[in-house]
Amino acid sequence: MAACGTGGLPAGTDATRQKAVEDLLTRTVTIDIHSHAGRVIRDSSILSPIAASMRAGGMSAVGLAMTGDKGTVRLRDNRFEAFRQPEPGELYLRSKHSFDRIHTLVMQDDLAIIRRATDLRTGRAGRPGVIVSAEGADFLDTDVDRVDEAYERYGLRHLQLTHYRVNSLGDIQTAAPVHGGLTPFGAEVIRRCNHLGIVIDVAHGPFDLVKRAAEASAKPLVLSHTSLSAKPGPRSRTINAEHAQLIAATGGVIGIWPPSTVFPDLLAYAKGIAHMADVVGVDHVGLGSDQLGLIAPSVFDDYEQLPQIVDALLTTGFTPEEAAKILGGNYVRVFEQSVGV
Repeated sequence: MAACGTGGLPAGTDATRQKAVEDLLTRTVTIDIHSHAGRVIRDSSILSPIAASMRAGGMSAVGLAMTGDKGTVRLRDNRFEAFRQPEPGELYLRSKHSFDRIHTLVMQDDLAIIRRATDLRTGRAGRPGVIVSAEGADFLDTDVDRVDEAYERYGLRHLQLTHYRVNSLGDIQTAAPVHGGLTPFGAEVIRRCNHLGIVIDVAHGPFDLVKRAAEASAKPLVLSHTSLSAKPGPRSRTINAEHAQLIAATGGVIGIWPPSTVFPDLLAYAKGIAHMADVVGVDHVGLGSDQLGLIAPSVFDDYEQLPQIVDALLTTGFTPEEAAKILGGNYVRVFEQSVGV
């Protein structure tokens, strides 16, 4: 693949390199598949503007995610874990507040809500967009009709099935399996999302969940934030080649995250993206910053860094056309197939 070549940047001065990056960003719909930017998941904090940094960096849209298990998980020994069972209806009520925070940020920052693939063009026209997302479908409890409610009331277009607690949909990577992967209710939720037009995200799900999700879904799967590992640990959030190839086989996309414990700088991050592309093909890789959601420091924690990421991708050896796919084109394809034009 191109990442093994001499690089996608033209020879010449720094100004030539900068122009190559700017030209690519100008013609590309760029998307961060998974983000908590703006402090949307921090209930007690003031929301932070994100539109200015998105415009400055050339980021067209972000998948802005609430967390469905808020208040029932905690950080202990540098690891998130569930520490109590929610009260009946608790996570459903919390989800309303979380979705409202996303919409408040959208209003305050004059962002666009992305409801169809054609809406993604607004970001290139100067008005950045938000794909309303949920990290963990815990707020559904066992009521599939809440998928419809979130779709209609909040504009939900991207749903991650599980997060940091085993829920009614399936198991998670960071805890012992209970369901053997995906539950029948999880499969029902996938079918409802397929029908309505919601992207299915299997991040945090173990291989058995992904395998059953691939069988249940008529649409491509997304794994929004992870990286490749030859031998992931028993509670690791990274994935191996077989896991990644299963996502690619659905026509889906894997978002690569940027913790500094995995990638110490942006060039290493670009090489990590290239590593995944070597395994699954360049058509199945994207950006998933998990901004303000990582435990470790991030090497990509501000959208003004996007030109530097473009430069790193081209330096690593991707052609401009390949880089455009990674920066957003691949997710646009999946979004169009799942949500509609």
